[in-house]
Amino acid sequence: MIDDNSRKNFEKLQDNLEYHFEDIELLETALTHSSYANEHNLHPSKSNQRLEFLGDTVINLVVSQYLYLKYPFYPEGELTKIRAKVVCESSLALAAKKVKLGDYLLLGKGEEATGGRKRESILADVSEAITGAIFLDSNFETVTKFLINNFEKDIVKEVAKGNLFVDYKTQLQEKLQKVTREKITYRVVREEGPDHNKLFYVDVHVGQDVIGSGMGRNKKEAEQLAAKEALILMGEDYE
Repeated sequence: MIDDNSRKNFEKLQDNLEYHFEDIELLETALTHSSYANEHNLHPSKSNQRLEFLGDTVINLVVSQYLYLKYPFYPEGELTKIRAKVVCESSLALAAKKVKLGDYLLLGKGEEATGGRKRESILADVSEAITGAIFLDSNFETVTKFLINNFEKDIVKEVAKGNLFVDYKTQLQEKLQKVTREKITYRVVREEGPDHNKLFYVDVHVGQDVIGSGMGRNKKEAEQLAAKEALILMGEDYE
Protein backbone atom coordinates (compact mmCIF):
# COMPACT_ATOMS: atom_id res chain seq x y z
CA MET A 1 0.00 0.00 0.00
CA ILE A 2 2.96 2.34 0.47
CA ASP A 3 4.51 3.88 -2.64
CA ASP A 4 8.05 5.28 -2.86
CA ASN A 5 6.88 8.89 -2.45
CA SER A 6 4.98 8.02 0.71
CA ARG A 7 8.00 6.22 2.12
CA LYS A 8 10.07 9.35 1.54
CA ASN A 9 7.45 11.48 3.31
CA PHE A 10 7.32 8.99 6.17
CA GLU A 11 11.07 9.34 6.60
CA LYS A 12 10.62 13.06 7.22
CA LEU A 13 7.89 12.39 9.74
CA GLN A 14 9.96 9.79 11.56
CA ASP A 15 12.80 12.31 11.80
CA ASN A 16 10.31 14.74 13.39
CA LEU A 17 9.15 12.04 15.81
CA GLU A 18 12.75 11.02 16.57
CA TYR A 19 11.58 7.43 16.16
CA HIS A 20 11.97 5.16 13.13
CA PHE A 21 9.60 2.24 12.68
CA GLU A 22 10.62 -1.35 12.10
CA ASP A 23 7.13 -2.06 10.75
CA ILE A 24 6.28 0.92 8.53
CA GLU A 25 2.72 -0.33 8.05
CA LEU A 26 2.02 0.48 11.69
CA LEU A 27 2.88 4.10 10.96
CA GLU A 28 0.67 4.09 7.87
CA THR A 29 -2.25 2.69 9.86
CA ALA A 30 -1.72 5.29 12.60
CA LEU A 31 -2.05 8.04 9.98
CA THR A 32 -5.15 6.59 8.29
CA HIS A 33 -8.32 8.37 9.38
CA SER A 34 -11.58 6.42 9.31
CA SER A 35 -12.90 8.76 6.58
CA TYR A 36 -10.07 7.66 4.28
CA ALA A 37 -10.59 3.99 5.10
CA ASN A 38 -14.32 4.28 4.39
CA GLU A 39 -13.76 6.15 1.15
CA HIS A 40 -11.30 3.53 -0.11
CA ASN A 41 -13.34 0.54 1.07
CA LEU A 42 -10.65 -0.56 3.52
CA HIS A 43 -11.39 -2.88 6.41
CA PRO A 44 -12.10 -0.88 9.62
CA SER A 45 -8.94 -2.35 11.15
CA LYS A 46 -6.93 -0.39 8.55
CA SER A 47 -7.97 2.94 10.09
CA ASN A 48 -6.23 4.37 13.16
CA GLN A 49 -9.14 3.88 15.58
CA ARG A 50 -7.83 0.68 17.16
CA LEU A 51 -4.36 2.21 17.59
CA GLU A 52 -6.02 5.30 19.06
CA PHE A 53 -7.74 3.09 21.64
CA LEU A 54 -4.42 1.46 22.56
CA GLY A 55 -2.48 4.71 22.56
CA ASP A 56 -4.94 6.38 24.92
CA THR A 57 -4.35 3.63 27.47
CA VAL A 58 -0.56 3.72 27.01
CA ILE A 59 -0.39 7.50 27.43
CA ASN A 60 -2.43 7.45 30.62
CA LEU A 61 -0.35 4.59 32.02
CA VAL A 62 2.99 6.22 31.20
CA VAL A 63 1.99 9.61 32.60
CA SER A 64 0.46 7.99 35.69
CA GLN A 65 3.62 6.00 36.34
CA TYR A 66 5.78 9.08 35.85
CA LEU A 67 3.70 11.12 38.30
CA TYR A 68 3.57 8.30 40.85
CA LEU A 69 7.36 7.87 40.88
CA LYS A 70 8.33 11.52 40.47
CA TYR A 71 6.01 12.92 43.15
CA PRO A 72 5.78 10.29 45.91
CA PHE A 73 4.11 12.62 48.43
CA TYR A 74 1.34 13.90 46.18
CA PRO A 75 -2.12 12.50 47.06
CA GLU A 76 -4.20 10.63 44.48
CA GLY A 77 -6.48 13.62 43.88
CA GLU A 78 -3.64 15.96 42.99
CA LEU A 79 -2.01 13.40 40.69
CA THR A 80 -5.34 12.94 38.90
CA LYS A 81 -5.73 16.69 38.39
CA ILE A 82 -2.23 17.03 36.94
CA ARG A 83 -2.71 14.06 34.61
CA ALA A 84 -6.03 15.43 33.39
CA LYS A 85 -4.45 18.76 32.50
CA VAL A 86 -1.45 17.19 30.79
CA VAL A 87 -3.25 14.40 28.92
CA CYS A 88 -6.11 16.34 27.37
CA GLU A 89 -7.23 16.91 23.80
CA SER A 90 -5.54 20.32 23.57
CA SER A 91 -2.18 18.99 24.80
CA LEU A 92 -2.29 15.99 22.48
CA ALA A 93 -3.24 18.17 19.54
CA LEU A 94 -0.42 20.58 20.34
CA ALA A 95 2.05 17.69 20.45
CA ALA A 96 0.79 16.66 16.99
CA LYS A 97 1.24 20.19 15.67
CA LYS A 98 4.82 20.38 16.90
CA VAL A 99 5.84 17.42 14.70
CA LYS A 100 3.47 18.39 11.84
CA LEU A 101 1.41 15.20 12.06
CA GLY A 102 -1.45 16.88 10.26
CA ASP A 103 0.64 17.15 7.09
CA TYR A 104 0.87 13.37 6.84
CA LEU A 105 -2.70 12.34 7.63
CA LEU A 106 -4.61 10.19 5.15
CA LEU A 107 -8.05 11.82 5.10
CA GLY A 108 -11.25 11.35 3.13
CA LYS A 109 -12.19 14.13 0.71
CA GLY A 110 -14.88 15.44 3.03
CA GLU A 111 -12.58 15.76 6.04
CA GLU A 112 -9.89 17.27 3.82
CA ALA A 113 -12.29 19.89 2.48
CA THR A 114 -13.51 20.90 5.94
CA GLY A 115 -10.05 21.44 7.44
CA GLY A 116 -9.54 18.06 9.08
CA ARG A 117 -5.76 18.41 9.03
CA LYS A 118 -6.00 21.22 11.56
CA ARG A 119 -8.95 19.92 13.59
CA GLU A 120 -7.93 19.52 17.22
CA SER A 121 -9.92 16.34 17.82
CA ILE A 122 -8.37 14.60 14.79
CA LEU A 123 -4.85 15.72 15.75
CA ALA A 124 -5.35 14.49 19.31
CA ASP A 125 -6.57 11.14 18.00
CA VAL A 126 -3.58 10.71 15.70
CA SER A 127 -1.22 11.49 18.60
CA GLU A 128 -2.80 8.60 20.48
CA ALA A 129 -2.61 6.35 17.40
CA ILE A 130 1.09 7.14 16.85
CA THR A 131 1.73 6.30 20.49
CA GLY A 132 -0.06 2.97 20.11
CA ALA A 133 1.94 2.23 16.96
CA ILE A 134 5.27 2.98 18.63
CA PHE A 135 4.31 0.79 21.57
CA LEU A 136 3.55 -2.16 19.26
CA ASP A 137 6.65 -1.52 17.17
CA SER A 138 9.03 -1.35 20.13
CA ASN A 139 8.44 -1.79 23.86
CA PHE A 140 7.16 -0.04 26.96
CA GLU A 141 10.56 1.51 27.77
CA THR A 142 10.84 3.08 24.31
CA VAL A 143 7.32 4.48 24.24
CA THR A 144 7.81 5.84 27.77
CA LYS A 145 10.90 7.74 26.63
CA PHE A 146 9.01 9.05 23.60
CA LEU A 147 6.08 10.31 25.70
CA ILE A 148 8.12 11.81 28.51
CA ASN A 149 10.15 13.74 25.92
CA ASN A 150 6.85 15.17 24.69
CA PHE A 151 5.01 15.75 27.96
CA GLU A 152 7.52 16.12 30.80
CA LYS A 153 7.74 19.88 30.32
CA ASP A 154 3.95 20.17 30.59
CA ILE A 155 3.94 18.02 33.72
CA VAL A 156 6.60 20.14 35.40
CA LYS A 157 4.65 23.29 34.55
CA GLU A 158 1.47 21.94 36.11
CA VAL A 159 3.29 20.89 39.27
CA ALA A 160 5.10 24.23 39.51
CA LYS A 161 1.77 26.04 39.26
CA GLY A 162 0.41 23.95 42.08
CA ASN A 163 -2.70 23.44 39.95
CA LEU A 164 -3.78 26.99 40.74
CA PHE A 165 -5.79 28.89 38.17
CA VAL A 166 -3.66 30.77 35.66
CA ASP A 167 -5.21 33.60 33.65
CA TYR A 168 -3.74 32.81 30.24
CA LYS A 169 -5.91 35.41 28.52
CA THR A 170 -4.41 38.22 30.59
CA GLN A 171 -0.89 36.88 30.08
CA LEU A 172 -1.43 36.71 26.33
CA GLN A 173 -2.87 40.21 26.18
CA GLU A 174 0.06 41.65 28.13
CA LYS A 175 2.57 39.84 25.91
CA LEU A 176 0.96 40.92 22.65
CA GLN A 177 0.47 44.55 23.72
CA LYS A 178 4.26 44.86 23.75
CA VAL A 179 4.59 43.93 20.08
CA THR A 180 1.33 44.79 18.28
CA ARG A 181 -1.70 47.05 18.30
CA GLU A 182 -3.85 44.47 16.49
CA LYS A 183 -7.08 43.58 18.28
CA ILE A 184 -7.25 40.24 20.15
CA THR A 185 -10.53 38.41 19.70
CA TYR A 186 -11.88 35.00 20.70
CA ARG A 187 -14.34 33.29 18.37
CA VAL A 188 -16.36 30.14 18.91
CA VAL A 189 -15.76 28.06 15.76
CA ARG A 190 -18.09 25.22 16.66
CA GLU A 191 -20.07 23.51 19.41
CA GLU A 192 -20.51 19.78 19.90
CA GLY A 193 -22.72 17.61 22.07
CA PRO A 194 -26.06 17.98 23.86
CA ASP A 195 -26.85 21.06 25.93
CA HIS A 196 -26.07 19.30 29.22
CA ASN A 197 -22.65 18.12 28.01
CA LYS A 198 -21.56 20.59 25.35
CA LEU A 199 -18.01 21.18 24.12
CA PHE A 200 -16.94 24.57 22.82
CA TYR A 201 -14.10 25.11 20.33
CA VAL A 202 -12.55 28.57 20.28
CA ASP A 203 -9.88 30.24 18.16
CA VAL A 204 -7.96 33.30 19.37
CA HIS A 205 -7.21 35.85 16.66
CA VAL A 206 -4.76 38.70 16.36
CA GLY A 207 -6.30 40.72 13.58
CA GLN A 208 -7.30 38.09 11.04
CA ASP A 209 -4.65 35.53 12.08
CA VAL A 210 -5.46 32.52 14.27
CA ILE A 211 -2.69 32.12 16.85
CA GLY A 212 -4.18 29.46 19.12
CA SER A 213 -7.11 27.10 19.59
CA GLY A 214 -8.80 25.60 22.64
CA MET A 215 -11.64 23.30 23.65
CA GLY A 216 -13.59 23.41 26.89
CA ARG A 217 -16.84 22.58 28.67
CA ASN A 218 -17.76 26.25 28.52
CA LYS A 219 -16.68 29.27 26.47
CA LYS A 220 -14.47 30.71 29.21
CA GLU A 221 -12.50 27.48 29.59
CA ALA A 222 -12.10 27.17 25.82
CA GLU A 223 -10.86 30.77 25.60
CA GLN A 224 -8.32 30.20 28.38
CA LEU A 225 -6.98 27.09 26.65
CA ALA A 226 -6.81 28.90 23.31
CA ALA A 227 -4.75 31.63 24.97
CA LYS A 228 -2.54 29.00 26.61
CA GLU A 229 -1.82 27.32 23.28
CA ALA A 230 -0.98 30.69 21.73
CA LEU A 231 1.47 31.42 24.55
CA ILE A 232 3.14 28.02 24.20
CA LEU A 233 3.45 28.39 20.43
CA MET A 234 5.03 31.81 21.03
CA GLY A 235 7.66 30.15 23.23
CA GLU A 236 6.31 31.07 26.64
CA ASP A 237 7.71 28.97 29.48
CA TYR A 238 5.66 28.52 32.65
CA GLU A 239 8.27 26.66 34.68
